[in-house]
Amino acid sequence: MPDQTSPPASADLQEPTGYRRVFAVREFQAVFAAFALSLLGTVVGEIALTVLVYGLTGSPLLSALTFAMGFLPYLLGGTLLSGIADRYPARRVLVVCDLVCAGCALIMAAPGTPVAALLALRCVIAVVSPVFSGTRTATLAEILGDGDLFVLGRSLLRMVSQSAVLIGFGLGGVLLTVVTPRGALAVTVTTYLCSALLLRFGTRRRPATAQGGPLVRYSLAGAREVLGDRRIRALLLLLWVPPMFMVAPEALAAAYADEIGIGTATVGLLMATMPVGTIIGEAYAGSALSPAARSRIVLPLASCGLLPLLVYPLAPGLVWILAALLVTGLAGAYTLGLDRWFVDAVPKELRGRAMTVHTAGLMTIQGIGMALAGAAAEFWPVATVVGVVGALGTACCLGLVLEVRRTSRGPMGETGLTTI
Repeated sequence: MPDQTSPPASADLQEPTGYRRVFAVREFQAVFAAFALSLLGTVVGEIALTVLVYGLTGSPLLSALTFAMGFLPYLLGGTLLSGIADRYPARRVLVVCDLVCAGCALIMAAPGTPVAALLALRCVIAVVSPVFSGTRTATLAEILGDGDLFVLGRSLLRMVSQSAVLIGFGLGGVLLTVVTPRGALAVTVTTYLCSALLLRFGTRRRPATAQGGPLVRYSLAGAREVLGDRRIRALLLLLWVPPMFMVAPEALAAAYADEIGIGTATVGLLMATMPVGTIIGEAYAGSALSPAARSRIVLPLASCGLLPLLVYPLAPGLVWILAALLVTGLAGAYTLGLDRWFVDAVPKELRGRAMTVHTAGLMTIQGIGMALAGAAAEFWPVATVVGVVGALGTACCLGLVLEVRRTSRGPMGETGLTTI
């Protein structure tokens, strides 16, 4: 007679756990590979384009403007074109966006393309990007469901995004020692085309989730509906506001290194520490914590994540500064539980537009955060600015945490809001 107290043989060994459950979904494998390829190509392309524009003009302003073009049009595409994510089949939208980006990169790589055209094409890619990102996120909810698998899938893509920035800048620099900037842009074309092929043949066709009138009116109506709902707005702001303050130490890394006299060699370390912390925090929360535990840590981490930046004005030394940046990055694990709350709060027919607005707002508000931090550092020491950012950011996050608690739509225990 079998032992009734023993689990079935090898059941635990065969059951995927943590992030392995997400990779067990075949369609997600295609989405993940496509995202990694296109993102890596985008980072390499940004470096190559910046070097190309500087080489053609000799102007630091135009070279910097090339980077800025990657932020500014996000708001335009995310508000006026967000309806595309809901009104057209997702696979078609994703493939067309990749093809548009590939076409832009191909023209950039062509000899003789003038600087004005290079900047205009950069804007086109930036306008398309939030539509692509919002559609992909909404598609993840279709592929993985809107439960724990969706949260883990989103987390994986965020970790890839953080890693791609760290790896891509290094890879782009090495690549430019071997090929010309236009040659590096040709590599970007290839990554976009590979992404399009993976999405076309690795995911299945799904119908549009909604219909509407004229695209711009439909998109703006969706943005108003998203921002007009108190619960969704509170969650959205909690996804946006902490990153707005977190970018300040990275944006001011070079100035801070100069201020304390540690040399430019440590600038990369100052810029990389927080993303490394974010990757570690998300990886741990996604693999070691249950969905309930991830929900319980949302509000405490969102409330306290910026507090380590208060050590900057104390000038404790580089090791302590790096430790503060690492801990702030670790606190980014709050987004896993918050992602679940957000997708639960948004109606399915609004999901594509909501995700597009989220992406556009996140990129825009980080750009604003960088600009404000840089402006403040013109008048006050960098250490003081970052310390004030930590204090002001904590106050804003506490206010948002209270608003999220007030707008809870279910029993407090189900959302984890009793933890603070």
